[in-house]
Amino acid sequence: MKTGTNKSLAILLLAVSQLILALDFTIIYVALPSIGHALGFSPSSLQWVVSAYALVFGGFLLIGGRLSDLLGRRKMFMTAISIFGAASLVGGFATSQLLLIIARGLQGLGGALLFPATLSLLMSNFEEGAERNRAMGIWAAMGGVGMSLGLLLGGVLTSYLGWSSTFFVNVPIALAVVLLAPVGLKESAVPSSGKRHFDRAGSLSITASMILIVYYLVQAPVEGWLTAGTLLPAAFGLLLLLAFIVIESKTRRPLIPFRLFRIRTLVGSMLTVAIFSASFGTLYYFLTLYLQQVLHFSAVQSGLAFLPLTLSAFFGARLVNRMVTSLGMAGTIASGMGLGVLGFLLLTQLSEHGSVWGVIPGTVIAGVGQALVFTTMFIAAGTGIEPKDQGVTSAMVSTGQQIGGSIGLAVIMAVVTAAMGPGTSLESQRPGDLTHAIRMALYAQAAFAGLGILVAGSILRQRKAAAAPVLKAE
Repeated sequence: MKTGTNKSLAILLLAVSQLILALDFTIIYVALPSIGHALGFSPSSLQWVVSAYALVFGGFLLIGGRLSDLLGRRKMFMTAISIFGAASLVGGFATSQLLLIIARGLQGLGGALLFPATLSLLMSNFEEGAERNRAMGIWAAMGGVGMSLGLLLGGVLTSYLGWSSTFFVNVPIALAVVLLAPVGLKESAVPSSGKRHFDRAGSLSITASMILIVYYLVQAPVEGWLTAGTLLPAAFGLLLLLAFIVIESKTRRPLIPFRLFRIRTLVGSMLTVAIFSASFGTLYYFLTLYLQQVLHFSAVQSGLAFLPLTLSAFFGARLVNRMVTSLGMAGTIASGMGLGVLGFLLLTQLSEHGSVWGVIPGTVIAGVGQALVFTTMFIAAGTGIEPKDQGVTSAMVSTGQQIGGSIGLAVIMAVVTAAMGPGTSLESQRPGDLTHAIRMALYAQAAFAGLGILVAGSILRQRKAAAAPVLKAE
């Protein structure tokens, strides 16, 4: 009974950590106008409330993953959630632009340490197969809940308690998780007979490289793709990435062992997670624009409009274990991507004079597909990985998610800009023109999801004999 109780508490804690990261992803967008007004941000500087988080999160993921492997996943989990909670407290009390941006950067650091620690704890606290698949399903479903809840909760909190409350809401959650983690989670540090080795040169080069590359992807849509202010950081980022590859090929204990790239399921899951972020991951942004700018919904109404998507994602998560057993990982991911294509194409029928009822069919179908893909791609990422590498492989997949989302949004915005004409912004468009632009974005998302079907069929497909051990029942 004790073991069962601990397993239940473990998945609760890990699911809540996913909830808090997903919640923070969308809640900040709702609070941005109030933050800009209260602290005097200009339209161009306000984006750094979002960008500061993205830069630090993307830059420190790989270090976070390796530190989990070396120092212990539970220890890093508790450290990360503490940093995230403390940064949220600072952000809520911020009275200046600089302090708020620093707080957002610290939240990004906490998130970068937390995500790989959480994912590797899922792998180490639950046995590979049906038990882990069920845990992954709950964890993934909480991510979908967090994104929808962030929109709804952000509207309610900002409207009635002020923008600071969107930061403060993280603090009691983080505190509760830290207090319960020693009881519910078992430590999973890899024992080492010798001195722990940390690849400092590799860590510094890849962190700086990721920060510069993410900076380019974040700033280029604002400043221009070919301006010196964005191209120079991108060039230095690529040079540092090449330096990292050279360093890793020569060091005795690299940050990322290149042998990991020979694991077919890991490579396939990294590509899948990037495509997922480019397709499903960008849906919330464009649908929020449609609901608020075209249908003129309030933030609270927009959050409520996403609830059918959340409920369908819950349903989809419950199907994962059965589908992986019958169709395999490739078949399940391809099915989810196919549902995504169908959902996105249904949403292209959105009208300037439409209603929320025109949104629901497409989002419900996409929600089921989202759950199938999100859960299964992380199951694939953990398949056949040695315990000593679980942290860094989790970080590798998370980095793919971050980069894939940034590149995907950039490509979609290029498609939208081509349709609208250069020098225009979505927020300034008339409802009819904005609806047309959103349709173009949905077609691009459907194309990305179609690419995901090809990746699942060509890379993730395995022989049944090889997949059987993964799918054993408890």
